[in-house]
Amino acid sequence: MVIFPAKQERHVSLRQLTRPRAAAVLLSYSMLSIRFQEHLETLGLASGSRALVAVSGGGDSVALLDLLVATREAHGMTLIVAHVDHGIHPQSAEVAVRVEQLAQCYGLRCITGHIDLGGGASETRARRRRYEWLEESREREGAEFIFTAHHADDQVETVLLRVFHGSGPAGLAAMAPRRGAIVRPLLPFRRVELVQYLHERNLAYWEDPANRDPRHERSWLRETLIPHLRDRWPEVDQNVLRLADHARADRNAWDLVLDQLPGLAWRSEPGGGSVAAAVLGGYDSTLANTLLRAIARRAGCHVGPDRARRALRFLRAATSGTCFQLGNGWELQVVFDRIRIVPITEDRDTRSTGTKEVAITGKEGNESLGSWVLTWRVEMAPLKQLRDGFSAWFIPGDMHFRVWRAGDRVRPIGGRGSRLVVKCFQESRVPRLQREGWPVLVDPAGEVVWVPGVCRSDDRIPHGGSEALRVDAAVT
Repeated sequence: MVIFPAKQERHVSLRQLTRPRAAAVLLSYSMLSIRFQEHLETLGLASGSRALVAVSGGGDSVALLDLLVATREAHGMTLIVAHVDHGIHPQSAEVAVRVEQLAQCYGLRCITGHIDLGGGASETRARRRRYEWLEESREREGAEFIFTAHHADDQVETVLLRVFHGSGPAGLAAMAPRRGAIVRPLLPFRRVELVQYLHERNLAYWEDPANRDPRHERSWLRETLIPHLRDRWPEVDQNVLRLADHARADRNAWDLVLDQLPGLAWRSEPGGGSVAAAVLGGYDSTLANTLLRAIARRAGCHVGPDRARRALRFLRAATSGTCFQLGNGWELQVVFDRIRIVPITEDRDTRSTGTKEVAITGKEGNESLGSWVLTWRVEMAPLKQLRDGFSAWFIPGDMHFRVWRAGDRVRPIGGRGSRLVVKCFQESRVPRLQREGWPVLVDPAGEVVWVPGVCRSDDRIPHGGSEALRVDAAVT
């Protein structure tokens, strides 16, 4: 194992890199940095954006950071170095310090996440926790993008692994240059090019011994199988990348089909998406299977052909309010005349706030009830109030929020008599699965005076222009 090798003819220790030296080195552009800049311009990244650069300390990520710094006058982005210390390797803490020193050499801020996974953590678990931390850090830092150092050789390994695991055609498209907040600007470049660039720039890096450990699938593929494939078929890398290009073109075509089919009516949903149930169910089973997987991909969920087949069987007899587990934290929901594919954010059984109540006290305040944020303040009442608004004005007095219950009734503003709250949900087309934990505002007598976003009661309505208590409800 080598920790940031410091052989003077090829590398320089990070401790020896000073800011003036680093700045001077950046003045010389190599052909690779020019190609990198040209490729970066094709990714549609806004100048002036903030971006995290995921730097493990390995050669690929060090090269990525150096290239981004060398071309920052062109791309104009604010860079923040982000390093994850998994706690797997005994010297990971030292690597973290070296990455922080490298960031300092470039005059960049570095944030480090410490994730103590222990020595027996799997590649999958480490990768999942790393991306979770990066996404949390991106949101906390107000950054638009996360740069990662995946390159062409990583793409070849990914395609081959998916072939051996029986991936469908869309899965063979492998990694996209840009997906959501993740940007992979090194995908057109080979590992050998990046190594040469590191040597030309005299940049130090860490060689992670896990990258050569045959116990890991990817490492075995890289160190054992692919060299044999290259001996037999020298063009294997180019051919595998060509396969990925074909699969990506096919996947993109199916994505475009979603907007062309009449009546399918794709609609973005919080965290996912939905389509018209009757239209999808009317297609031939083979076409419906492919469309359902394309719909899931657009929503952000990977669904294999077998799982899609079972989901379609479920849909034939499904009724509104039922759901089908798609795996990996996703589910398919039947909501009236639409099919929703959305992530399961948390266990529904834990979403209910039980008997918790939120009292509306004082002239202003804010409280939370489950996934809802409730705020109130004193202001002049409007001349007219919406029946289904998420803001409502009341004559001041004792009131409190609680979760709605079966049997609750409300007297709709402008209506006659009282109605069951569940009927109001149905009329407002609130899916059954979204009703859990929904707050209602109750007066001292226990009468529901407001169901936010669904129904305003005709009780406690102030005169327009008079002093009133404005109450707002929002889902976090």
